[in-house]
Amino acid sequence: MKNFFLTLFLISAKVSFSQTAGQKFVSTDIDNFWKAYEKVTSASDSIKQYQYLNEFYLDKGSLGLKSLIEVRNYTPKEFLNSITKYPKFWNSLKENTTNVSNLYPEIETDIRKLKEAYPPLKPSTIYFSIGAFRTNGTIQNDRILIGSELSLADETTVIDELPAWRQNFYKEYNPRKNIALLCTHEYVHTQQKELVENLLSMCLYEGVAEFISCKVTDKKSNCPAIEFGKTNQEKVINQFIADLYIMSNNYNWLWGENRNDLKIRDLGYYIGYEISERYYNSSKDKAKAIKTLIELDYHNEKEMEQIVDASKLFPKSVKKLNQDYEKQRPTVLAISGFKNGNKKVKSGLRDITITFSEPLNGRNTGIDFGPLGKEFCPKLSPEKIWSSDKKTWTFKADLLPNKKYQILITNNFRKQNGVRLKPYLIEFQTAE
Repeated sequence: MKNFFLTLFLISAKVSFSQTAGQKFVSTDIDNFWKAYEKVTSASDSIKQYQYLNEFYLDKGSLGLKSLIEVRNYTPKEFLNSITKYPKFWNSLKENTTNVSNLYPEIETDIRKLKEAYPPLKPSTIYFSIGAFRTNGTIQNDRILIGSELSLADETTVIDELPAWRQNFYKEYNPRKNIALLCTHEYVHTQQKELVENLLSMCLYEGVAEFISCKVTDKKSNCPAIEFGKTNQEKVINQFIADLYIMSNNYNWLWGENRNDLKIRDLGYYIGYEISERYYNSSKDKAKAIKTLIELDYHNEKEMEQIVDASKLFPKSVKKLNQDYEKQRPTVLAISGFKNGNKKVKSGLRDITITFSEPLNGRNTGIDFGPLGKEFCPKLSPEKIWSSDKKTWTFKADLLPNKKYQILITNNFRKQNGVRLKPYLIEFQTAE
């Protein structure tokens, strides 16, 4: 009898925790979520709802759920709003989440193929949790974090309660059908080096993961942007080059935004995918090419440029594209009242006017401490004035006698098209 109950326990536990051929899956969060869901939706009092959410789901969360909450900054309020707003959605999704173990064999097969193509593959645990609609999949260290409310939906999932912009994801991506590819993509991310926050690095980071996962599994990407990019290559490349160094445009290309002129989300995946594919195809040693792509050091600009330039995707080298951008950047032509470097500037409340080489957008501004730090920056008045032609900008500084000062005019100033000012350090000393 004792052995019977032990066997029964192991069979039931396998649904929520599984390790097959070394691949570890954890889905305890799904079971806990549905217990919390029933409790929350049966209560009308919000205090009780929060209590049930915490008691049955958040407090019992796996390491994966804790990571998911941390990397996406989820709050209990977001979880509660998601649970209470979309009853038809949740009811239609439930079976797809509770039978998630049916998907393990395909995922495991694809991870095995990744291991064959990249033998140094380090093991990662795949966590199936339920979030609040802000990621279908992401990572933290060696944890693959799957947002099941997005990634396990299929054509039977009722989405008409959801906001229209959110429905597009379900319509375009057929997520459950492509869950194994998603897990492989995220697995590649767990092997990659730290990302650098610039557009080219971000696109390569995502594109490498998408290309490698598709290549080793022999599956087609379910990202519509990749097919669009291949059929509209010249248009996409021209727009990308125009945006490449415009930091405010980064999210036009990645992670769900589609504010770009082409009105297609995630086109950055295409850029990175195409670079990776071309690099791989042009390499004689395919195994080495896969290793090089996965182990790319995003902090090493030379290494990055070699990969990009070897792909021949852009009409010019990365170095030349950067030089072209630098030529477009506005500069500070002059400051009023004294010359930069003057060591006998009059103390007191002074107007300082910055003259730029061309009109700026009249909105974005930026002043910071210089290399010497806060102690060497004067007290600045909150009042700041643009000229009507947007070529000058005036601020007040309270200057103490016999003191050295630094004021950094930052690259947050920009032209109407987003091209940023070259930073300019004002350095001077007041008279006694």
